[in-house]
Amino acid sequence: MAKILVTGGCGYIGAHTIIDLIENGFEVISVDDNSRSNPRILEGVERITGVKIKNYKVDLCDFDDTFAIFQENEDILGIIHFAAYKAVNESVEKPLMYFENNINSLINVLKCVQEFKIPWFVFSSSCTVYGNPDHIPVTELTPPKPAESPYGYTKQMGEQIVNEFSKSFPAQCILLRYFNPVGAHPSAIIGEMPIGKPQNLVPAITQTAIGKITKMYVHGSDYDTRDGSCLRDFIHVCDIAHAHTLAIKYLQQAKSNVRCEVFNLGTGNGVTVLEAIKAFEKVSGVKLNYEIGPRRPGDVIAIYANNDLARKVLGWNPKYTLDEMMATAWKWEERLKADNTIFSGKPKELN
Repeated sequence: MAKILVTGGCGYIGAHTIIDLIENGFEVISVDDNSRSNPRILEGVERITGVKIKNYKVDLCDFDDTFAIFQENEDILGIIHFAAYKAVNESVEKPLMYFENNINSLINVLKCVQEFKIPWFVFSSSCTVYGNPDHIPVTELTPPKPAESPYGYTKQMGEQIVNEFSKSFPAQCILLRYFNPVGAHPSAIIGEMPIGKPQNLVPAITQTAIGKITKMYVHGSDYDTRDGSCLRDFIHVCDIAHAHTLAIKYLQQAKSNVRCEVFNLGTGNGVTVLEAIKAFEKVSGVKLNYEIGPRRPGDVIAIYANNDLARKVLGWNPKYTLDEMMATAWKWEERLKADNTIFSGKPKELN
């Protein structure tokens, strides 16, 4: 079994990716300082897979501590780099914190890739690199526009760093630009656990529906979209996770001579914020308490993916519909309410 290091392995997408990697025969270790994550999510991963995951509680901005992980695991063959701050609105308020954390951690990991001659590197990028595109859907060749937030700039810079690094060091690198990950594992054993007020749409929806939040706000209703709200490409987190496994397999099979490749990960369907709310109300049977508010700084108006390249090259085929995305997110939120010991012992069964 090839050993893969997942940075940010206690995070939302990281934990789901660990499950997919294990189910596809990989050995996995994690590094996560848990500043933005719950370490007990790995208990959920263990319950699903039967495999206990080693997590190193290390801040990747500390090079010496990062280096020590690689010294202890010299058989690492691949890295999937998720670890980063990711709240768009927060990045607008605290840009230096985002630049310092997201860029320094990436550079430290790449220094270790070079030192320990690790052959495969997958970078967690984002559709935010496209800014507000002139035309949609966007392809991998769509020229990037100025990012709408410091978070988006860290992804643009991260891609440039990985691309330049791949020219000087013989690692095979993949940049995965994903759109809006939502939903939860179908078992409802793990899912998204935002710390504090949720910054993303679907957790805001489910937390409002369950009563954690009194009212949610739709940020803007005067955009140039079909109903005035922002338009996004929502993609189930398990589909995103599987794409990372396929990327590692693709690098493992040495199918390309290109040092650094990029792929969009989206469904190819644009959904507005108001349409997403209606989809949730339909599958849950809950009428959502929401209000139209002003535009939010940093938000892109409209974007969705052309995913032809990922389908053709990686063999990736997203499976989950919008209704299934909302249903799994709601099932997870209901389980969180029904069982406050969700990561220990046997969870209560839901009706």
